Amino acid sequence: MKPRLLLFDLDGTLVDTSRDITNALNHALQYYGYPILTVEKTIQLIGEGITRLIQKLIGDEADIKRQDDVKQRFLKFYEKHLTDYSTVYPGVIDTLEKIADYQKAVISNKRENLSVELLKRLDLLQYFEIVIGSDTTPERKPSPLPILYAMKTIGVKPQETLIFGDSNYDIEAGKKAGLHTVAVTYGYRDKHYLVEADYLVDTFRDILDILDIISNEYI
Repeated sequence: MKPRLLLFDLDGTLVDTSRDITNALNHALQYYGYPILTVEKTIQLIGEGITRLIQKLIGDEADIKRQDDVKQRFLKFYEKHLTDYSTVYPGVIDTLEKIADYQKAVISNKRENLSVELLKRLDLLQYFEIVIGSDTTPERKPSPLPILYAMKTIGVKPQETLIFGDSNYDIEAGKKAGLHTVAVTYGYRDKHYLVEADYLVDTFRDILDILDIISNEYI
């Protein structure tokens, strides 16, 4: 079957949010005297959602109260500074316009309300039928549950669905759901994390070539 539904990761795939996330983390962490993070360090840790990110930074042994306090400080700051420095990657908007005939969804490990607001502020929300965040379903990527939810909502089969993302979590979730997986190499993960993907692309515009390849398989 030809593709009908295209699933996209958000951070590191559609939008570079690394500096705003880093600034919010540093705001939250400085209260407890933790070292200042660089953007490069943040990029290495992003991908599993804010709760897991904070656990990585302050240690699983930190008490739950401190973890929750850091998370709340992060969220309060981040909501106010969501798009201070975040930018849409080159080629995203014109490519989304060229694939208007496909149904599209965002599947992010960022919370749903923040994902929706980020897309809205950057004029991307209009391109997607649904937005699924880390709290939309009981599990987040690399679980396939958000993908299964998206397919059920739209009414498509795995063989009609593709997922595009910049991390091994996107690839793993896609594989578990039985999808073709496409990894973008310009995002937050080095290529060696992406070797399990069915296809690799170096720019967002390259997904047009992938869609042609896959569609021609069914001619």
